[in-house]
Amino acid sequence: MAKNVAQSATLASLDQKLALAKRCSHEGVVAGAKAAIVATIATAIPTLASVRMLPWAKANLNHTAQALIISTAAGAAYFIVADKTVLATARKNSFKHAPNNMEACI
Repeated sequence: MAKNVAQSATLASLDQKLALAKRCSHEGVVAGAKAAIVATIATAIPTLASVRMLPWAKANLNHTAQALIISTAAGAAYFIVADKTVLATARKNSFKHAPNNMEACI
């Protein structure tokens, strides 16, 4: 009987940790998506403007090159910000702080 109580307490603790990890990873995805949107806009405007105004860019940057420039910046921004967000929340909710601070990711 005591063994079942200890197992259920352990399972409840694991479920709580799993829920916290899912919430923190979701926060990283949202932050990364926001950064990717900003990076897309920040690179699309000068890329498209330079293709229209600069003769070298007009001659050498076709539609595929323009899309590659913009999507590379967006992808890099997504992964960098998502990684930093997940690491920051993991550091905040580390094992040494877990008993004192089991709040949700902020």
